[in-house]
Amino acid sequence: MRTRIQRAINLAATLIFFLCLLSSGVPAPPASIGERVHLYTRYIEFDHAGWMLDALAVKFGQAALHSPHYFDDDARHQMVLDYLRLTDRILQAESELALIYANPAVADPLAVSAPLRAELDDLYLQQQRLAPLAESVLEAQVSLVLDELDLTVGGQPIPPVLFHISPLPWHLVISPRDRIEQAAVVSLVPDLTIDQQAALEAQIDAELDVSSLVVPVGGIGAYPTMVARTTSLDWLADVIAHEWIHNWLDLHPLGVNYATSPELRTMNETTASIAGKEIGRMVLARFYPELLVEYDAAAAVALPAGPFWPQGVPRPRFDFRAEMHATRVRVDELLAEGRVEEAEAYMEERRQIFWLNGYPIRKLNQAYFAFYGAYADVPGGAAGEDPVGPAVRALRQQSRSLTEFLRTIARMDSFEDLQAAISK
Repeated sequence: MRTRIQRAINLAATLIFFLCLLSSGVPAPPASIGERVHLYTRYIEFDHAGWMLDALAVKFGQAALHSPHYFDDDARHQMVLDYLRLTDRILQAESELALIYANPAVADPLAVSAPLRAELDDLYLQQQRLAPLAESVLEAQVSLVLDELDLTVGGQPIPPVLFHISPLPWHLVISPRDRIEQAAVVSLVPDLTIDQQAALEAQIDAELDVSSLVVPVGGIGAYPTMVARTTSLDWLADVIAHEWIHNWLDLHPLGVNYATSPELRTMNETTASIAGKEIGRMVLARFYPELLVEYDAAAAVALPAGPFWPQGVPRPRFDFRAEMHATRVRVDELLAEGRVEEAEAYMEERRQIFWLNGYPIRKLNQAYFAFYGAYADVPGGAAGEDPVGPAVRALRQQSRSLTEFLRTIARMDSFEDLQAAISK
């Protein structure tokens, strides 16, 4: 028996040796852009699995206690408002702390900031106690609205609405230089500083000949979903619903094919954006009507902003979405003609115009448009002349309800399906 085993081992070793000899002269296939980017980011990538396990532990603990169910509607309403006020004070205190350390006139920032840091420690403890309760209340409220929309099974959303508020990772977006396309996206740790972001982008751009950009995100469709800190309940309800829609779509052909093509990615993101806004406002209308105000998304981004215009001189209206749309259209034209360097110079010129009109865009490049162009729930903007966003909006307009719209588009697995649906 031992002899046979030894012979088998020797034979296997010989085969491996000759396979290595044969393969040594054959060049390895080029790594994907994502694999090459990973060489630069592997030590600063966000641990999604670890975050999800921690968030699930919080959720299971809250479910075991059933804490929000011990309170009446008024108390649950107040919990959410108290959480938002607490978050507002934390954000203010963190900003004050950063200013102390940035102020050159403060010789000993550690001593000067001691009372503020003590206050922050107390605020963080309050947040740890209150956040799970407020999150559970909002989860239940969004679930009730979903049930009213008939997007549940036996009254239960599938998957259940679960989200957790925490510092979110940054997203490193990669696009080829000769066209606008999201070739790769990598999640990076939340505490990556602005100078580290810029240095990483510069290195990747130079060594891989791509266009890169580190961007912030407001939510991520993990499970539980990840949501950024905010003091705006309107925005918070929108993002909770937006990310749940992504999870719901993952159970349907549209979500399963999210990464199959740029068109399907835009269909997913635009669908989630449309539904998130509608569901979010339904939550406010039912549970927080005092916070519901008229909101024009197209006008909101066109309002003048920034300290750059001379005082006393009337500022002309600067329509951000229209100007960004025109920029994207011209960039697409230049890239289609192979004029890559000219397109990049043009984007930098336009970035400076946005800056002078109060929109401090750090970097305007192909990766910028690859990321922001997929969110096409409002006409104009970074999507340019991409026909996908308008087609999704057209389907919503011709649908009798939000539910009909969602069920129709969820079954699609190609842009051609969407085109066929709106041409009927």
